[in-house]
Amino acid sequence: MRWRTQLPGFLVVLLLAPPVTAQTMSAAGGANPAPSFSVGGFLGYERGLGFQLQATARDFALGLPIEARLRIGRTSVEPGDPARARRVFINDATNGTPKEAGRTFDFGLDGLYPLGPRTKFFGGLRYSRFKANFNFVGGNENFDITSSHWGLAAGVEASYSMGRKTSLLLAGGAEYFFSSRITGHDTSYSPDGDNVNPRQDYGYSDADKAVGQPTWRPLALIGVSYRLGR
Repeated sequence: MRWRTQLPGFLVVLLLAPPVTAQTMSAAGGANPAPSFSVGGFLGYERGLGFQLQATARDFALGLPIEARLRIGRTSVEPGDPARARRVFINDATNGTPKEAGRTFDFGLDGLYPLGPRTKFFGGLRYSRFKANFNFVGGNENFDITSSHWGLAAGVEASYSMGRKTSLLLAGGAEYFFSSRITGHDTSYSPDGDNVNPRQDYGYSDADKAVGQPTWRPLALIGVSYRLGR
């Protein structure tokens, strides 16, 4: 048949033809530029002084205007009420001088959508690990209270060029974290009432009031971004 004699020539043309790549399409005006990445950090207020490291990817999907950002950070927070925490998790003793400290380790994944030439809306997921330490000096009590929370975030970010690759970032917004089990010493309280070794008739609401675990958290951040590559 005629098509069989023409097939080898067709294969030769196909193999020798230059491949259609993203660069070829871009030159023709039909594709996004190659993906680009930037790194940087934020410093500011998150119910306490916090800092974050971040990495952002853009133009990673054809025609998708959204950027993706990974955040990792630490925030110093108010740990809670030492006397109340001691009653809810340990005992009713009041001796000793309380020293306290609180912090969260935070992980986030955001999508950023352009609102204008300099501003972007961001929204995404959060995961936060809270830890409070209460040390009653002279009272023989030193204990930690911990919890882990999933949450959501939203806000607006503005970018101002400081050079060919460097930009100043200003961001504001809020984060909301869902209720989760609170654990201290050998006691824990859960939002669904599945408590372990609760003291007296205390419940989750008492534990929640005793410590400064994240719920609503406002954001006011300043940062720097540096674009990698050309």
